Amino acid sequence: MTPVTPQLSAAFKWLSHAQQESRQAHREWADTGVALLPLGQRFDAARLPAQLLLASVGTYDPLEIAERLTRFLNGPVLFDGRLMGGTYYALMRPSPGQPWKHQAAAPRLSTGTYLGVPKIGRTKPPGTHWVVPPRFPGDLCEPATVEALIGFGLSITQEAEL
Repeated sequence: MTPVTPQLSAAFKWLSHAQQESRQAHREWADTGVALLPLGQRFDAARLPAQLLLASVGTYDPLEIAERLTRFLNGPVLFDGRLMGGTYYALMRPSPGQPWKHQAAAPRLSTGTYLGVPKIGRTKPPGTHWVVPPRFPGDLCEPATVEALIGFGLSITQEAEL
């Protein structure tokens, strides 16, 4: 469990305002540990298949993954292990009208999509959890940085297939 600091609490309050009624997000976090938050206004997310992300960061060690993602993306990332192999989600600044280079391999999710966002302090399995929790209100990855990480991972996985 990550210690709950005032900055972390403020970050989750900011995330909860993605919901039209922010109390709903807090109820979902309290009841199930995960709140369904709409994308497109406050933040977007890149859906990163585990194989692609692990190729990008060059490790399978959970602590190393968290450390490298913190350094590379400088923003929050969560993990959902419900699908085979798991999926990482990088929370990003919305940038409507900007093309997304890697929609086929790692889609950008935005308006019309909801994302299961884990509660404050949930940083370990089981279930959806933070790999890199948000540090402050508005803490998000830059889309160009996420695209660069995806591009690097794609080059590694394509090289491995040769």
